[in-house]
Formats: sequence, C-alpha cells, structure tokens
Amino acid sequence: MNGLTMALQLILGLSVLVFIHELGHYLAARMFGIRVDKFYLFFDAWGVKLLSFKIGKTEYGIGWLPLGGYCKIAGMIDESLDKEAMAKPAQKDEYRSKPAWQRFIVVIAGVVMNLVLGIAIFAALLLTQEKSYLSMSEVNRTGIYASPMAREAGLQNGDKIIAINGSTVERFADVQSLRLMMGGTITVLRDGIEQKIVISDTLYREFAKKKTNIKFIDALNYSPIVDTTVPEMSATAAGLRNGDSIISVDGMTGLTFGEFREHVLNSANDSIQAEWIRQNGENNSIMTAKIAVDSNGYIGIIVKNPYVLKNYNLWNSIGYGTRDAFDLIIANARGLGKIFSGKEKATESLQGPIGIATIYGSQWVWVRFWRITGMLSLILAFMNILPIPGLDGGHVLFTVTEMITRRKPSDKFLESAQKVGMFLLIALMVFVIGNDLFKIFFK
Repeated sequence: MNGLTMALQLILGLSVLVFIHELGHYLAARMFGIRVDKFYLFFDAWGVKLLSFKIGKTEYGIGWLPLGGYCKIAGMIDESLDKEAMAKPAQKDEYRSKPAWQRFIVVIAGVVMNLVLGIAIFAALLLTQEKSYLSMSEVNRTGIYASPMAREAGLQNGDKIIAINGSTVERFADVQSLRLMMGGTITVLRDGIEQKIVISDTLYREFAKKKTNIKFIDALNYSPIVDTTVPEMSATAAGLRNGDSIISVDGMTGLTFGEFREHVLNSANDSIQAEWIRQNGENNSIMTAKIAVDSNGYIGIIVKNPYVLKNYNLWNSIGYGTRDAFDLIIANARGLGKIFSGKEKATESLQGPIGIATIYGSQWVWVRFWRITGMLSLILAFMNILPIPGLDGGHVLFTVTEMITRRKPSDKFLESAQKVGMFLLIALMVFVIGNDLFKIFFK
C-alpha cells in the first residue's frame, strides 16, 4: 500500500507538471496560428488511448502510458520524427513557416509555464501554510546560534548577520537556504566590528554527512525558559514545569537555548543534571534533578520563543516565493556543475522516477505533495532549458543561432540533432532508473 501511495503521488505530480508544460507550448502555438495536431496527457503508445476526441484540427486525449505527455505541433521536428509530414511542402499554419521570434516563444513557453507554476506553488504555501516569517532584524536582537560546523567555518554564537553575498537580508529563512550552504559570503557584526565569513562550496555535502538535527545556523540564541512540558517524558517526570528558567546543565551556566539543545542532543541515550529557577511570587526556588535523554536527544520540553513574527501577504509571498524558486534553480545549477566537474558523483546526486516517488513519501500529505511538486516544476524548467537537442533548450539554441546568423539550420541537421538528443535522454533515463534500483537492492 505504501508503494501504491508513492506511485500515485508521483503520477499525479508529473501529470500536473507535464500538462502545464505542454499547455504552454499549445497556447503559444495557437496564439501565432500554428496548427496543433495532438495534445495528450500520458502517451498513446502504439495507438492505444484511454480517451480521445477532436475539436477543429486538434486531437485531444489521454494515453495509457503514464510517463508524461506531449503536444504535437505541426511542422516541428520533435521526438515523433515524422519524416512523412516534414517531406511535404510547408503550410502557412505550420511551425516551420513562422518567423524565428515566434518559434522561439513557442519552444520556451513550456519552461516559462513550469517556472510560473513553481513560483505560484511556493507563494501559495507561504501565504496559506507558513503564514508568517521571522525577520533578520528580530534575530539580530540576540544574534544567531552557530552550530559546531558553523563555528568551524568561522561563525560564532551571538553574531548578527547584516548581509549575505553582499546583499541585506530581511527574512531569516534566507540565511538557512541551500544556496548559501553551497558557497557564499556572510557579513556579520561581532562586538561592533564587521567581519566576512566565507562558506566553502563543499560545506553542504560535509554537513549532510553529519545527519544531525541541528541546523547550520539557527535562531536559538536566547534563554531556555520552559513554555510547555510534554506529558510522559523525562522532563515532566523530573519536575520541570511551565515558566521554569534553566540556569545550568552539567555544571555549565549561562547557556542559551541553542547551546542547551546542542548539549542535550549530544547526550542522547544518557542523562543530564539540570538546575532551574521557579518563580514563586516574590520568592524564587532553585531546583535540580537528573533528566534522562531519549535516543533522539529529547527530554520533552518546548522553550518560549521571544521573537515576534511578521505576516506574509499576497505581495510579499509572491516576492519571497520567487526568491525561493530561483534559489532552488541556482542550487541545482551549481549541483549539476559539480557533477560535470567531478566534485559530485552522479550516482549520489541524480534521482529517477523511483527516487522521486520515495521523496513524496508513503503517506499522502497535501502540503508536502505540493511543496515537492513545486520543486520538481522548477527543476523540470531548469533541466528543460539546457541546450541539449531533444529538450526545449536545444530548440532554443538553434532558434537563437538562426536569429543571430539569419541562417536557418536544415531539416536534415535538425533531425540528426534530435536523434542524438533522444539517444542521450534515453541513456540518462536508463542510468537514473538503474541507479534507483541499485540503491534499493544494494544499499
């Protein structure tokens, strides 16, 4: 049942992405009077169709093979390699008869639609799910908590972040972005003096290997005052109550919540000796107890957060959604560059359909489904714009070259390039599926 849930989420997610992508090509083609012969969700391989109907000159339908979909644009050399149609004289309603600038818009429209979809999903999740965000100015009242790896990189607890890669930061979440973890410069204010900390472009890989619950940089640099205790966990059993202020742990005093949490996590499957103050009207009681730490590094308390959050609205959710989208695209571009440069292994970085299905998970959670689908839409946009024959980026490359040189490539050249591109894409698909299976059975 778990496998079925993952598969259904994968199929639905890819169906949304492919439909939106092909709809972009379809709408752009129709805008310029280009005939669209077929518009299909899923492939009607060997002519087998679940549903089909014709409106005007276009056949619409659903195929039986749920591996994508397609928009067959008349007069365009695509994966169908319809040599018979291309051998006939060009018609005025065909793609090949239109000026280069119109063809450029048609081929790039699918990528644009995926980009817009990804941004829209990210913005909608910010507005309806996260609803609020922590500002950098609020965090800078107390400064950041720097994890052990962040301290090794040069950051310190209490640093106040004033810029990332030379730009000021409004939202603290942008400090925790994958883009920064893949290399950048953090400008901090420490003891009234500005300092620049350079983050290595390999840090994210080293941090991932740690498999820790501690974030690289977090907003935890405040006093550990108990807000809530979890029933039936060790902190409650030891006597901690709401409002208690923890003043020492294993003899260490003056700890911030970040430092306290780090120590507790490092004490998993062990115990800590804690001391705290309890407010009793005008008198305070100092209490102490030994508290067991579970295997996950928890004792069962929620600490009061002193920060005031800001609300997302329609406009800033679109702005931050767009920023998050491009951060993801840039991170993926950097990751791909590391694969080609040999700094990353393709077997560890690339995911096929099986790997993507496992990311969706065995439980159907709509928020997670849309978050992953939004990410995939942006990754699809990025991968599709790569200048590889067979992808939209290949068509863009040839069209832009034509616009610059004013010389149109021959149909024979385009057919040969399409075959090479299809071979490369099939080889890539075989590799990623084989890699997914290898991870399942041998790792």
